[in-house]
Amino acid sequence: MTDAETLSRGPRAYTAFIGIGLIAGLLSGLFGVGGGTVIVPLLVLFLHFNQRLGAGTSLAAIVPTATVGVISYAINGSVAWIPALILAAGAVVGAQIGTRLLPKISQTVLRWFFVGFLVIVIVSLFLVIPSRDAEFELQLLNGLGLLVVGVGTGILAGLIGVGGGVIVVPVLMLVFGTSDLVAKGTSLLMMIPTAISGTIGNLRNHNVDLLAAAIVGVSACTTTALGAWLATLIDPVVGNMLFAAYLVVIAVQMAMKAIKGRRKKD
Repeated sequence: MTDAETLSRGPRAYTAFIGIGLIAGLLSGLFGVGGGTVIVPLLVLFLHFNQRLGAGTSLAAIVPTATVGVISYAINGSVAWIPALILAAGAVVGAQIGTRLLPKISQTVLRWFFVGFLVIVIVSLFLVIPSRDAEFELQLLNGLGLLVVGVGTGILAGLIGVGGGVIVVPVLMLVFGTSDLVAKGTSLLMMIPTAISGTIGNLRNHNVDLLAAAIVGVSACTTTALGAWLATLIDPVVGNMLFAAYLVVIAVQMAMKAIKGRRKKD
């Protein structure tokens, strides 16, 4: 049993797992993200998981969370099924590329690049408000575009452990002109096969705490539908502002990691 597994048992730990799941589920449903940007840092900070075990446990917990989210959005017709599968196919391939490139590329440079990307997205969210009535019409050109986005998302996920909704949701809204609800529902569907694939690999490498993932995932399921319901009630302008605030938190996290990485090299 690893140190992380030893520390992750007891009433305090189980309470923390449930709390983390409730928060992650709400954000997952509200923003169409997997919740990993919440789950991983909280597991590391409060339960002393190492980064790899935290990431693997988070990915496993995302599977049931995203499934409930997809069902919630699908009830309102806010899921583009084929585009989501195209994104997922690209992401699975991209993740393999990303993990192979990992030893060859500077993590610090990548993190600053991603922070810059998020800054552009945050500004754009205040300038472009897609219509709730916008429909995604799949054609050859935008189908290829989706594949490229999927591959790019997978590469970033493999390189720095960030991807999914953080990239896909704003790109679907700002580049492909989909409504915010369709972007979120489609993003959640894309995550399911991607998360399953990643979890299988992590299980082989013993980077998943199955009990923690189960508790976090089940807890998240109880609030995911609530988040998805709130997303339908919130005005698109307000929704963009809230999503922008969420991205600011992620950008700050990534910038802090980049600064720490540079200091270690110095």
